[in-house]
Amino acid sequence: MAGPKTDDLIPREPIHRIVEPVTRFMHVEAASGVLLLVCTAVALVLANSGAADWYAAIWKTKLGFTIGDFAMVHSLKHWINDGLMAVFFFVVGLEVKRELVLGELRDPRRAALPVAAAIGGMVVPAAIYLLLQGGGAAARGWGIPMATDIAFVVGCLAVLGPRVPKILRVVLLSLAIVDDIGAILVIAIGYTGSVDLRMLVLAFGGLALIWLLGRAGVRSFGVYVMIGAVVWFGFHESGVHATIAGVLMGLLTPATSYLPTNTVSALLRRADETLHGGSWVHMHHHSDAVRGLTDKVREVISPLEYLEGTLHPWTSFVIMPVFALANAGVAFSASDFGDPVAVAIMAGLVLGKPVGILLMSLLAVKLVTRGLPEGLTWPALAGGGFLAGIGFTMALFIADLALEGPALNAAKVGVLGASAVAAVLGMAALVAVLRKPAASS
Repeated sequence: MAGPKTDDLIPREPIHRIVEPVTRFMHVEAASGVLLLVCTAVALVLANSGAADWYAAIWKTKLGFTIGDFAMVHSLKHWINDGLMAVFFFVVGLEVKRELVLGELRDPRRAALPVAAAIGGMVVPAAIYLLLQGGGAAARGWGIPMATDIAFVVGCLAVLGPRVPKILRVVLLSLAIVDDIGAILVIAIGYTGSVDLRMLVLAFGGLALIWLLGRAGVRSFGVYVMIGAVVWFGFHESGVHATIAGVLMGLLTPATSYLPTNTVSALLRRADETLHGGSWVHMHHHSDAVRGLTDKVREVISPLEYLEGTLHPWTSFVIMPVFALANAGVAFSASDFGDPVAVAIMAGLVLGKPVGILLMSLLAVKLVTRGLPEGLTWPALAGGGFLAGIGFTMALFIADLALEGPALNAAKVGVLGASAVAAVLGMAALVAVLRKPAASS
């Protein structure tokens, strides 16, 4: 007979009535996309209402500190885009490393299709944008339509439910990871201005120290957080976008556990002996014993898995929604969708994404894989290609780096319009080509 579940052993308190519904919501696959959509709608409503001036003033609020002659004071929006988003990019770095070491991208043959699809989904939209923009000042926005927003894509797939084959999810998620790598390179190479080499040396010196401490077996997260702050500061002051610090630290995070999983039972036996033995009664520092056991149990999962699991809810339900509130609010009218910048972005995301994904996928199938993975069809991949045209978070982020003034507003209009159209077309296409699974009897 099975024993009681762990949760059943924990006393219920009044706060659980509030926490449990929130926890259940956060475990719904589409939940983060829904929250992101709500925050986008709120930002758009405020930016196009009588509260527009108040809304804009919030993000211009100056925050920072001064030490002697050194001052680090920036707008609230800057701290969100360069500070909070560094945590988001750290999680992106963790996801990239997981896929490269443990996931689909570790096998070159299996990775060929999503890698090729992602490259096509970046190159073709950028080419369309440049073709429509020519050599004008707004040509700097070529990187905007290259991005795919994984949160909204996952949300759309979740809404479609079990009719979406697992292999399509795997291909789209792997594609999005490669897309993220491309976006990171675009930010690092395409949108970095003058560089302060001294600060860059400081940043890479911090990264080298992190690597050395990892090799030496240092396990304290606190140590790495302090060095990480120095790395972030170095990149921020160097002229290279500070979010690159998050990506590189994510890639340096170990993907293997310190202790093998078969040590868990031994650790639990030791914990039982400690808690129920005479030593517990005579022990003066109970907290040290509990903390030591907790730390050892945590070491049976890799730092990468632990940090990804810990930070993912924060990025999905706090950082990205706050980013949307700060960046998605743009005053617009129907005529703004005809602006050349908006048209170029919409063409790149809505048309360029699926065309590029299908063309390069076809090339990969002909030259490498000799066929689509089992369970994946060309119509389903085309529907997924339209969903990949949902740019949003990364596209808005790159737009803020590339453009300013009226061109930036037009770019945001293009990103929002294209993302909405791509979501509708992608979901409609997948509903049309995928059969709804038969109800179990």
